[in-house]
Amino acid sequence: MHDSGSRIWLSPPHMGGTELDYINDAFKKNWIAPLGDNVLGLEEKLEHYLESNSHVAALNSGTSALHLALLLLGIKEGDEVLCQSFTFAASVNPVRYVGATPVFIDSEPESWNICPVQLETAIKARISVGKKPAAIIAVHLYGMPYKVNDVNAVAERYNIPIIEDAAEALGSTIDGKKCGTLGTFGVLSFNGNKIITTSGGGAIVCKAPELKEKAVFLATQARDAASHYQHSVLGYNYRMSNISAGIGCGQMEVLPLRLQQKNELHQKYISFFKSIPGVKVFTNYNSNVSSNHWLTCITISDTQSTGKSTEELRQVLDAHNIESRPLWKPMHLQPLYKGYLYFGSKVCQRLFETGLCLPSGTGMDEEQILRIFTCLKGYFGDIN
Repeated sequence: MHDSGSRIWLSPPHMGGTELDYINDAFKKNWIAPLGDNVLGLEEKLEHYLESNSHVAALNSGTSALHLALLLLGIKEGDEVLCQSFTFAASVNPVRYVGATPVFIDSEPESWNICPVQLETAIKARISVGKKPAAIIAVHLYGMPYKVNDVNAVAERYNIPIIEDAAEALGSTIDGKKCGTLGTFGVLSFNGNKIITTSGGGAIVCKAPELKEKAVFLATQARDAASHYQHSVLGYNYRMSNISAGIGCGQMEVLPLRLQQKNELHQKYISFFKSIPGVKVFTNYNSNVSSNHWLTCITISDTQSTGKSTEELRQVLDAHNIESRPLWKPMHLQPLYKGYLYFGSKVCQRLFETGLCLPSGTGMDEEQILRIFTCLKGYFGDIN
């Protein structure tokens, strides 16, 4: 260990200061339950922020939101769901929860997200064997919007609904529209490492109030309207707690500041790497796109970087007590999904092999940021 400083984490929680006010209010009212003013307040704050006639149900995780979206779309055993391969497992596992089968799609190199060309190829191929896909799960990876216009056009052409996984993309926009509002259903996550957090938690974004009501019904054990406990359909225990929602209410107050801080750190990384051969910072791919830069990521070209590699850099950072992380390992390369259908080449595999997520916490002080860049200069050479 080269540095005795405290560990610099990849993206730790960053409290704004008012979270305790909401939590204390819940204690005062004794709403220590999966209902209460904070749950309703967080939903209202999110609906106001997202606009686009959004109806939000606060849940205990983004994974729960994905599961409920699949249920609300009627996805069932025997169905196939087209999934972005380059993502975290939680984007895909709920497909298995409902007994459906994921079919994996490669990324395209600009957004790193689902490739519209490969998506259409997969749809045509599955239709040709009598297996029209029942849904598409598209992800805004690392906060970067997928090519919404192109992907949504393909989905509309074949009348296939899109579940928009915006778990990492609260605050990101494309064509001025907020991520989370661009699919048939949207999914948000407030896990501890996200741009704002509720410690653990998530939300489903619906287009109509009756869909939100159905989501809440399913998330609260699907209890029928009766004086006794009566259940006609299978329900789940997926509602967010009032305490967690209190954290979220406080976090929503600082979301604009967090977006500004993420962008400022991202720009520091861009400035540092601009003169280093073979290193590319993953950034907005056109002027219509605005990522929240949840995590700043780089790729290192093994042919242009004179022997530098992301794995070696990760180890150097770790030796200085600084966390970084490889990019997501594609789902079609995971042991869990071995043998499942995959449409594409090796775009996402190549990203996994050459990419690294850099520390992107908004709570870092100047000394910690200096530690990171000193370490980077030591590895790449002080050429800035």
